[in-house]
Amino acid sequence: MQDAAPGRVSFASDPLRPVRVWLYALAAFVLLIVVVGGMTRLTESGLSITSWKPISGTIPPLSEAEWLAEFEAYKQIPQYTYVHSWMDLDDFKYIFFWEWFHRLLARALGLVFLVPFAVFLFQKRLSRDLAWPLFGLFLLGGFQGALGWWMVTSGLSELTSVSQYRLAAHLTAASLLFVALVYVARSLSPGRALGRVGAFHLGSGWLLLALVALQIAAGGFVAGLDAGMGYNTWPLMDGAIIPKGMLVMEPAWRNLFENALTVQFIHRAIAYVIVAYAAWLIWARGRDGGFAGVHGWLPRIGFIVLLQVGLGIATLLAGVPMGLAVGHQALAVMLAGLVAAYMADMRRVR
Repeated sequence: MQDAAPGRVSFASDPLRPVRVWLYALAAFVLLIVVVGGMTRLTESGLSITSWKPISGTIPPLSEAEWLAEFEAYKQIPQYTYVHSWMDLDDFKYIFFWEWFHRLLARALGLVFLVPFAVFLFQKRLSRDLAWPLFGLFLLGGFQGALGWWMVTSGLSELTSVSQYRLAAHLTAASLLFVALVYVARSLSPGRALGRVGAFHLGSGWLLLALVALQIAAGGFVAGLDAGMGYNTWPLMDGAIIPKGMLVMEPAWRNLFENALTVQFIHRAIAYVIVAYAAWLIWARGRDGGFAGVHGWLPRIGFIVLLQVGLGIATLLAGVPMGLAVGHQALAVMLAGLVAAYMADMRRVR
């Protein structure tokens, strides 16, 4: 039996159960890739592999000559010249591992999708109306891989790290893929969700999801500029609630994406907006019928919002250690997934 938020439905005649399990597994795999991507960024490993070899690249260097060739290729880019010139071959092998592992997981995601997808098609578990959207998710995953290589190329000729614009696009696309997988999987739950859902609930839910997605994108800019490495105080920033120097670049719009002070301030400000908005949603729902049925998601979402804010503050105050930083990034994606599940259940009420 399954509690289908909250109606109980038997799995006896539920041919889509394996499909849901598969989609949730894919979402978990995407989350793993996001985590490893965060570790790749924090170890400055993302530019260690300077070529894209979709097939042969799955095998790491196996001989000393192959390792030396990879290291020599890395020596040709600005990051080695200006940042990592102190590295020897053993140091290079460490950063190479993280980038290779990140790419290997991304490639494996394609197989984890295609093989079960083909099996489900053969078993006729997927209708045409479901198969095409699922194939669209596969294309979104492929696009995410292309974004990853596009991001890497930005740091191979002039920059000493990847472009923050491309990093934000790469992270946001991965998060959207995770959200879409969770949304589709939850939408396939048997039975109907219970509760009263109107246009206000749907609209306010989509706005919350948009705010979380915007915050993830802003976090990508913070990571791309290493903006979290500075101004490690809270609630004040550079000694003030609203610090000076946020509009020093010309034209002014560049500050939103290239000024580390401004980028970190924006990330903080969006967090405050999300906290206030989530609190208002919970308050409004509490006055309008409580949290029975589908709206039981709201208190859980509110708890994760507070946990995420606390984790973000701890990450900042501690100087962005890897464990806290990766946890902060992963929890942001999970928060987006929770909101997506809430939206899917509200759709199942109608």
